[in-house]
Parts: sequence; structure tokens; C-alpha cells
Amino acid sequence: MFALVDCNNFYASCERVFQPRLEGRPVVVLSNNDGCVIARSAEAKALGYEIGDAFHLILDRLKRDGVTVFSSNYTLYHDMSQRVQATLGLFAETLENYSIDECFLHFKPGADWGPLGREIKRTVRKHTGIPVCAGFGVTKVLAKLANRTAKKRPEHGGVFVVPDAGEARDAWLRTFAVGDVWGIGRQLSGRLQAAGVLTAYDLSRLSDTSARSMLTVVGARIVMELRGVACLQIEEIAPEKKGIGSAKSFGVPLEDLETLYEPLSAYVSRIAEKLRDQRSVCGHLRVFLETNPFVPSDPQYHPSTGCDLPTPTNYTPDLCTTAARLMQRIYRPGYRYKKVGVMALEIAPESDTQLSFDAPTPEEIDRRRRLMAVMDKLNREHGRGTIRVASAGERSPAWQMRQALRSPCFTTRWADIPEAAA
Repeated sequence: MFALVDCNNFYASCERVFQPRLEGRPVVVLSNNDGCVIARSAEAKALGYEIGDAFHLILDRLKRDGVTVFSSNYTLYHDMSQRVQATLGLFAETLENYSIDECFLHFKPGADWGPLGREIKRTVRKHTGIPVCAGFGVTKVLAKLANRTAKKRPEHGGVFVVPDAGEARDAWLRTFAVGDVWGIGRQLSGRLQAAGVLTAYDLSRLSDTSARSMLTVVGARIVMELRGVACLQIEEIAPEKKGIGSAKSFGVPLEDLETLYEPLSAYVSRIAEKLRDQRSVCGHLRVFLETNPFVPSDPQYHPSTGCDLPTPTNYTPDLCTTAARLMQRIYRPGYRYKKVGVMALEIAPESDTQLSFDAPTPEEIDRRRRLMAVMDKLNREHGRGTIRVASAGERSPAWQMRQALRSPCFTTRWADIPEAAA
């Protein structure tokens, strides 16, 4: 048996955990630089707010409706996600962290799934303050649909178990449009509808030959999963990433090259940290710049360039030096730059690094690894950016994202820990 546990209105729920006065009140969370709405509480949804609503266009309406607005606080959301996952680990030995607010669980057969789901809901809420819904099915695709039922139909109390094979399951599958099925995107949905496949039940009845012809092997597995045949297993170890990137808009436009080095180095440092976390190195680095396309009166320029590294590495100073050279190659004065981005490509395991003739000596490589290990440890314990390369500039630079409405980092920063008075 599989279960998909999904956090309800996750970003908004994280904000409510430490501000209980917001319970039952409309809440929205904004994107980077407070640009647009990316998350809504149920109350905000009921008022008609949509994902993608531009903040500056709905500001007056938000005030009129009494909506509480937050800048995105990804440090808080990531930590709360880890706490939810740790709690779910009390119920199942095998987990797959599917996204920041969703987790697949795998169970051996034999439990009473409905009561188990309600116990999962109660425990996660008690341990973390986050409300969740749980859907159970004999395959991952069925569990995903079951979670949708648990979330969209209040009469189930946030828990739904897929009926056993037969008329009850067929009737339930008929309640979903084919586009609601996990893995069936807009393009495939249109193709299926043109062929008369309108519901999840219709998709489950598609012949094996037609499924492979219309949907490829991956789509054919989805069809099998709808029939109750498990083809998709829990991924206990995340697949290696083909690329790791970092690209953020600035709080204010930047024009001179020296100032652009600061966000560039900060983003490269974060990429290098991620590479070390997964014991990987990158063999190719790419840098791009962007002006603001939403200010058409400004001259526009969107260059990019990249290069292979002589020796694949995750050493922050070397990557920062290479990125700075790439920046020099594409920078042009006279533009107001809104974003810089970096992408690490050709990622491989650290243990498989092929050294070149001009590579550092083994002793120097060992020294660099120990240096980076100390830096990562200090940054984990005292906050990101505590130890950083000098080219990254100040810890709170003027160009950082606008986050005027961000809540404190309640769980990850000593100064932000809530105080209780008795």
C-alpha cells in the first residue's frame, strides 16, 4: 500500500504555526521580490485570489479584504518540511520526499488504512502544527488521486482510501478528468480527449498497445497503475541532478561590474555547497545576465556564456574565479541588470573525478576539502553566509531580494526563536 501525504496550503500554514491569530483568516504568500501571489490559505482562495496575481495590482484589494500578506520565507518552509517528513518517518520505514509539501509512504499490507491516515493527520498536526491530507492506494498514481479526493471533498475528513478493484473503484475513477491523472500533462490530455479518453476510468481501460502508442512506455505504466498494478516504486535516493542552478532577481537594478560580482559569488557559493552536500563536482559552468523585460523603456540585453573546467570541482574559490571571468566576457556597460544566474553542468560523483595535468596535488585537494568542510559546518551551525568568500560582499547587501513582509526564521535562527510569557 502507498500513501501520499500532502500539506494543506503549506506556505500559508507555516506562517500560521507561529502566529495562531491568523487561524481562520485569509493569508497569501508572495514570490521573490514580492512580485506575485504564490500561495493562499483556504480563506484567501474563497475570496477569489489566484496564483500569479501581481502584488502591486491587488494591494488595495488585499487591504480592503483584511488579507495578511507575507514575503516568501524559504528557510522556514524548508525546515518545516523536514519536520513533517521526520514525523511521517514514525509511520513508514520507506519514504519519498516528492516535493516540499508532499511525501509518498510505502507500507506492508494488512493495516486498517482509514484509522492509520487519521492518526498520521493528528500526529503531524501535533508535532509540527501543519494540517495534512492523506490518500491511500495500491499504486502511487492511485494514491495521488486518493489524496486529491481527501483534499477536495470535506466529507472524507482529509483521508481517503481507494476502494478495492470493482464497481466502486470504477465509479470513483469516473469522477476524475483524464487531465487530473498524475503524469498526464496538457498536451497528452488533449490527445487523449481527441481519442475519446475523457476520464481516469477511460484511461485505465485503454489497451496496452494503444497506451504505448499514444503515451510511450512511461504513459503505459500510468495506465497499469490506474488498474492497480504497481509500476512506480518509491525512490529512496533522489536521482542525481544533471544541473544545479541559482538565479534570483535583485531588489534594485545593478549597473557596474564590481557590484555584479557580489551576487554572482553568492550564487556560485550556494551551488558549490549543494555540490558538496551530494558529494559531486561539476565540469561546466555557465553564467547569464538579464535586464528587466517589464521596463521596455530600458535598453534590453540578455547574454550568456559558459566554459568547461580544466578539472571538475566543487571548490568555491575556483568556481567563483571562473564565474567572474565568464561575467567579464558578457558584461556591457550602459544596462540596468535585474538578474544574474549561474548553472553548474556535467555533474559527476566526486570520487570519479578525472584529474588533468595542471590539477592541484593530492595534498592540496585534501587541504581544500577540509577547508570547505569547516566552512560548511560553520554555516550550518551559525547561519548561511557566516563564512563566505570576500567577493560575495556583505551578509545583507543592498541588492538582495525585496522581502519587506518576511516573517522571522523561527526555527533556524537563535534571534528569531519565539518567546513565551506565562
